[in-house]
Amino acid sequence: MRRKEGRKIKNMDPFIKIFPYVMNRRTDSQIFAKERVTIDPIEDYLAGQRAQGHNINFLHLFIAIYTRVLAQRPKLNRFIINNQYYARHGITISMAVKRRLVDTAAETTVKFNFVGTESIYEVAEIVDRTIANALSQDEDSPNVDRLVNLILKMPGVIKKGLVGLLLWMDRMNLVPGSVIDVSPFHASLFFSHLRSIRAQFVYHHLYNVGTCGVFVAVGKAEKMAIVENDEVVVRNCIEIGYTLDERLSDGLYIANSFRLVKQYLDDPSLLETPLEAIVEDVE
Repeated sequence: MRRKEGRKIKNMDPFIKIFPYVMNRRTDSQIFAKERVTIDPIEDYLAGQRAQGHNINFLHLFIAIYTRVLAQRPKLNRFIINNQYYARHGITISMAVKRRLVDTAAETTVKFNFVGTESIYEVAEIVDRTIANALSQDEDSPNVDRLVNLILKMPGVIKKGLVGLLLWMDRMNLVPGSVIDVSPFHASLFFSHLRSIRAQFVYHHLYNVGTCGVFVAVGKAEKMAIVENDEVVVRNCIEIGYTLDERLSDGLYIANSFRLVKQYLDDPSLLETPLEAIVEDVE
């Protein structure tokens, strides 16, 4: 049976194709990486954008980078369900949002939906509109919150059975598209903007629920010692924690994808022009 969010990949390297049978859960196959980024050039770029009348911030920049990389490196946008590989339709990025920056404030999740060709300005518009729509509703209004609250109202044994049924339906490609549309676990990438709450980066685990195989957590800015031209200097830096499902592709492909991320971090102006076309997953 077909899945709403992707198409099955049939022609693959046998060595990659056997991975889901050896490691059948994402938490069995997660790998971790850290990137340290000097942010002074990024701050200068964002200040220049604001001077031109563009309200572009760190969140917009990072979402634009990962959207562009997923569009150009489609193997990272694959997912595995019931031991089968799928190429995802479109690019979706999930993120948790606090309604207010206090401990007692409620948290909800949002999903940003992209084609992959968007410029940073188009990404910023989609991000702002999606977050504003979510925060303008009552705390129980967002679709994902209504779904969770509906399950939580059930007796304990029914809750457990209902969650188990949903997981089985997901493996069998029977989950309704309306559930996939609101589920934060069915996404290309889960993004955590820890810088916004002044927290350090973390390596966040992947979820065995859903289809998301990439988690990115960006930490707060701190002064750090780095080496430039064989000299130790102190710069304002952030650290980024990556967690990936290693079954998605081989090590070289993932390493080259990280190099592409660095290229955009070094020169964000590359994101100002829309991508002519996304790269198709041809396998």
